[in-house]
Amino acid sequence: MMKKRPFSLKIYLLIVLALSWPFQIAYPFLGESFRPILLVSMVMAGVATYICGRFVFSDGFANAGWKWGKPKHYFFAFTLPLLLWLVPIWLEQVLGMRSGLQLELLTLLKTFALSFATTLVPAFGEEFSWRGYLLPRLLKVYTPRKALLTHGFITWFWHLPFVVMMGLEMPGNNLITVPVVALISLFPTVMHAVVFAYFYSVSSSLAVATVYHSAFDEVRDTLLAQVGFGPLVEVWQMALLTGIGMIILWKKKWPAASAS
Repeated sequence: MMKKRPFSLKIYLLIVLALSWPFQIAYPFLGESFRPILLVSMVMAGVATYICGRFVFSDGFANAGWKWGKPKHYFFAFTLPLLLWLVPIWLEQVLGMRSGLQLELLTLLKTFALSFATTLVPAFGEEFSWRGYLLPRLLKVYTPRKALLTHGFITWFWHLPFVVMMGLEMPGNNLITVPVVALISLFPTVMHAVVFAYFYSVSSSLAVATVYHSAFDEVRDTLLAQVGFGPLVEVWQMALLTGIGMIILWKKKWPAASAS
């Protein structure tokens, strides 16, 4: 009988990056019409995680979060994205930063429903990886806060090819814009990962975390496509997520979870 290999963060990350990063890296070269390839990257993170849990470390997924959660968890999973993306658009209108705002509610709902459903499987790929598999294993070896911050940093690092592309698209010297964009995105992304972990922890459900992930992405993308974002929106959502994440990190009593 083969000896079971203990979980190794380095090996896990190498496998996840090897299978998922090529799709993120290919996107800017292929063009905007190939944007769905980013969803493939999310799916491949989940595939890599399955390979690790099933074959490489053989530690399984028994406690990954196979519960449905409660209705209140889904309510907040939909409410928070609206607070993050819709409220600042309304504030821009109130403050005179935009004019003639018209929200075609039926069109918005149809667009959101389709994109939300399309994103559920890719969103599950990430949640299965970061919250269902990685976080419980980090909690075995680190204090809860260190585990949360480490898993948040890893999620930021995983998005790095896309972050670099954003920096390259900005006007100015790329040697400046790329590091600046990366640094600006670091702390909010880590704190957002804490928010994701909170949804996962309080519900013990990958389904709830997945719904929040898909709702966050598609409320954003639907509103961006239909009404556009003014200067307040990104600042608002980054500041609010950072604040919420810091409060959760400080106040919540995180249990040290055992890996599956």
